[in-house]
Formats: sequence, C-alpha cells, structure tokens
Amino acid sequence: MNVIKKRIIFMIILITSMIMIIIGRLAYIKIFAQEDYFLRALELWTRDAPIEGRRGNIYDRNGKLIVGSQLAPTIVVIPNQVKEKERTANILSNILKCQKEDILNYVKKNTSVEIIKKHGQKIEPALASKVIEANLEGVYVVADSKRYYPYGHYLSQVLGIVGIDNQGITGLEYYYNDYLKGEKGALEILTDAHGEMFENINSNYESPTSGCELYLTIDLEIQIALERVLDNAVVQYSPDEMMGLIMKPGTSEVLAMASRPTFNPQNYQDYDQSLYNRNLPIWKSFEPGSTFKIVTFAAGLEENVFRLDETYNDPGFMIVDGARIKDWKAGGHGTETFREVLQNSCNPGFMTIGFRLGKVRLFNYIEKFGFGKKTNIDLLGESSGIVFNLDKVGNVELATSSFGQGNSVTAIQLVNAACAAVNGGILNRPTILKGISTLDSKSIIEQTLPIEVRRVISESTSKKVAESLEYVAALGTARSAYIEGYRVGGKTGTAQVAKDGIYQNGKYILSFLGIAPMNDPQVAAYIAVENAKNAIQYGGVVVAPMIKEVLMSSFSALNIEKQSDGLELDARYWIDKRSFIVDDYVGMSVSDVKRKTQYINMYKVEIIGSGNMIIAQLPYANQKIVEEGVVILFTN
Repeated sequence: MNVIKKRIIFMIILITSMIMIIIGRLAYIKIFAQEDYFLRALELWTRDAPIEGRRGNIYDRNGKLIVGSQLAPTIVVIPNQVKEKERTANILSNILKCQKEDILNYVKKNTSVEIIKKHGQKIEPALASKVIEANLEGVYVVADSKRYYPYGHYLSQVLGIVGIDNQGITGLEYYYNDYLKGEKGALEILTDAHGEMFENINSNYESPTSGCELYLTIDLEIQIALERVLDNAVVQYSPDEMMGLIMKPGTSEVLAMASRPTFNPQNYQDYDQSLYNRNLPIWKSFEPGSTFKIVTFAAGLEENVFRLDETYNDPGFMIVDGARIKDWKAGGHGTETFREVLQNSCNPGFMTIGFRLGKVRLFNYIEKFGFGKKTNIDLLGESSGIVFNLDKVGNVELATSSFGQGNSVTAIQLVNAACAAVNGGILNRPTILKGISTLDSKSIIEQTLPIEVRRVISESTSKKVAESLEYVAALGTARSAYIEGYRVGGKTGTAQVAKDGIYQNGKYILSFLGIAPMNDPQVAAYIAVENAKNAIQYGGVVVAPMIKEVLMSSFSALNIEKQSDGLELDARYWIDKRSFIVDDYVGMSVSDVKRKTQYINMYKVEIIGSGNMIIAQLPYANQKIVEEGVVILFTN
C-alpha cells in the first residue's frame, strides 16, 4: 500500500512539474519571446519577390550621361497560387514570346517564389503592362532596371558590362561595383502554409536603394571625336586592331579611351568574350617603335650626354657587335643637330644617345618613366609590359631599346611617360575616376588630382623636350599633324609586329603621339593602328592626320585658344597643305570680289547672300587658312 501511495505521489509531482514547465515555456514565449516567434512565423508566411536596386549612373567630367538605368520589370510567380497552370503558361508564353513549356517549368515547381528567368527578366514596360492586364493568379510584376547606353559602342571596353543580376562583370562596372550597385528590396506577399494569400491582408513593399553615381575624367565631346576617327579608319584601312588614348598631361586624367574591334554593351552576349575582356590601351603589350624615343631623348638631355645644337653625322646605319642596324631613311640624314635627330626620327642618332647613357642609366630612366610595371590606373585588366632584364642587355639590346624596339609597353604607359616628359617632369598615376556622388546629399566627392608618383626629369629638361617635340610637328616627320596657331608637338612611330619573338614581314603597328600646346601642354593624344591595309606604312602618313582631327576637337572641348608665337610649318611639296593669309574682302562689291578671286588657287571663296556688297567674312582678314580651305563672305 505504501508503495502504491508513493508511486501516486511521484506521478502527481511529475505531472505537475511537466505542467509547470509547459506553462513556464508558454509564458516565456508569450511574454519574452513573442516578437522572435512572430518574426519566425512571418517568415514562413512571407513570399519575397526580389526587387533589384538601381545601379548608379555614370557621367563624364562635365555631368553628361554616359550610362544610365531604365525601367525593366521582372515577372515572378508563386507556384502554389497558380491554380490554372496550363492557362497561365499559355497566356504568359504568348505575351513573352516564348515556348509554353518554358513557363510551365516555373509554375509547376514546388518552391515558394520563382523568377521567370531569361524570358521574364528585365522586360519592356509595355510587356509588363500586358501581364498586369491579364490579371493572372499567382503572377506578379516587380520593378527592376537594366543598363542603357545612349552612345552605343562608345567607351564600351572602358565601361564594361553588367550581368542579368545587375552585377558588374568587366571594366568600370566591375571595378566600382560596390559603389554602383544598389541594395535589394522586395515585395513581401503574405500567404498561409499552402501558399494561399491571406484575405484582407496587404502585401508589404520594401523599397530598394540606388547605387552611387560615378563622374569620370572622360570628356564626352573628345571621346566622340576619337570614336568617330577610329570608326572611319576601320572602314578605310581594315586594320587587325586599333587603339586610342587621350590624356591630360598635367594630371594624367584620361579624357578618352577606345579600342577596335569593339562591341555594344547593350547586347554583349552577341560578341566573343575577347572583345569585352580586352581594353587594348591598358591590356595590349607591344613594341612602341619611335614614339619611345621621347624617353631616350629626355634621359639624354637630363644626363647632359648631348646638347640640342650639337651636330651628329648620320650615315644611315650603325654597326653594333657585327650587326648592321639601319635607319628608316636609306642613306641617312647626313649632318644634323641632336634636335634634328628627334625631328627626323634618326635611329643611329638615338643609338648614339643610348650608348652615351649606357645600359644602366638608360634602363634606370625606362623604369623611372613607369615601364615594366602597371600604372595602377583604376581599370580592370592592365598589363605591365616587358622590359629587358638588365643582366641580359648587350650592346645590340641597348641599341634597339634606345629607339623603341625590344621592350614591350602598353599605350597607357607610353602616353603617361610622354606626359611626364612635357608636364614639368612629374610622373603621375593615370586615373579615370573624377568623383562619386553620395546617396543622401547627392554632393560630389571629387578625387584629389594629380596623384604624383615621382619626379623623373627636371623642369628645365622637360621644357626642352616640349620645345623639341614642336619642331617634329612643324619641321619633321609629324608635319601631317601640324595645326596652325596651336603649337602641336609629337612623335611618329612605325614598328614591326613581333610574334613569338619573330618580326612579321609586312605587318606594322603605325602610331602617333601628339601633344598641344607645347608651351602649356593640355592634351596628349595617341592612336596606334596594327596591320593597316592599303596604306603607306608610316605613322606620320596614316595616323598623324587622325591625331590632328582629334586634337582639333579637343581644343574646342577644352576651350584652348590659338596662339601666334608657334613655329611655322615647313610644308613638303605635294604632301603637306600650306597656310595662307586671308585677304580683306569686307566693303568690296560682289563683282570686284569675283574678279579678284577668279585667279586665286590658294583657297576657295564662297559668297552667301543676294546683296551687292560684302559686309562680313570668315575667317577674318589677315588670319591664316589652310590650303584649299574655304573663306565665306556674307553680303548685305
């Protein structure tokens, strides 16, 4: 009996304890953990239709839109809510222009929420409106956006591409993805455990946030001019590849950058990956040819191994360790000053400078000017180029390096080094980011420029280099780039294409590097053309006119005015167009003008108006006009 009584008491205590534990647990859940359990339950009841945050826009240095984001809705379904799956699939497939099975695969899934990928992602607003009008149960339209490019293929490799999930994949879109991407939002749809919507309970909308907006150093007007020139050259010369780069010498800001072949980032899927993974001005490594002579010339001046007025006799070749290295001009240039060595792009003259410097000093300057290492520009895919190992540099390597053969460089390295040679002697880090706008105030946080790397040469040497380069454009191999009144300087380049260490017969990279104005450099422009067809294989003939066109557009964009104290063009007969002083026609009668100009073959005259007296003219009297240019006269 006592045993039974003890068992009953034990069971009462056990049951009472269990009840107390349950009551305690319920009290804890109800009083202390109510919010946590509510959120867990809400999570089970909630179906999130994701809404991507809008990527930030990209603008040029003047606030002109380069890349934007536009409305492109996305279709999502909650499969458990789709009762008439066949009908729903039929209607959606008709609207989205796809196979019915493509839609059925989504509406039949045993999942909480499904995005109709590919066919239903980032669709046109008009199609989204049709889906809304169809009023399909379990089908939702959520806000989304996609990139749009007002200028098509312009700046494409620089900008890069954005995937379907709004993530940057290449270019600036990848490099600055953390700034550009917005935070995701969602349309929260409340349902029961079976996916059925609760009656009289509204869905919750969690708003996405937009990404920051980038302001680039790019000048859209200059970029358009560069793209136009490259497009025209592709038609004319059918090159294997082309690249163009324009920079601001004092700060190394990139004003324009382009590659050919190119692609349209709006439809990047239609192109080979190599097109959007290779930004040629920073990726392609090649032997620069004579444009590299700027570096050797600057190093020689800085080390006082020659004077500008010192004479040198060029026989047209130099024998180096038994190897006969020829000049580009058969028979050589004869007696010339070292300024004329640069002006005439004389290879033996530059080999002489190289030997006077010696391999240690020359290669020290090659390194100081930034070759053999990445410039660390804020872009994806930069190459470092290849510079001879000093231990393996013999006399032949020293000779060829001095005039731009043997070592390989990138365009960004080459142009940046030229900027340092003429900007006062400072090597800066190239950049393409001007500033970033904040999300709250929309104020622009600008990057501090220039970003100085090191001093390479003295200011006085830099000034001599700039002055000497002006002689190249006025009197030397770059006369095709001469622009009256703008003090253009530059250097031509013609280099054989090397493949697997062997120079390819008949294949050249033609290039030109132009800078202006030489007394205060504001723009440096470079274009290189690989394997131009149906062309004379000289950079001064093929590429210099392209740079001339780009520079003229740059002068307008940057408000660079004409000057009167530059060098006069030494026009070559049948090659260069001469300049002439325009007569004063204002106040003359139309008949007198016609009599006077019928024998003028220096320039053309066009009369606008039906009056009998000239009241205005362009260009003005006593200004210069290029040969075969047009003087416009206005009558009363």
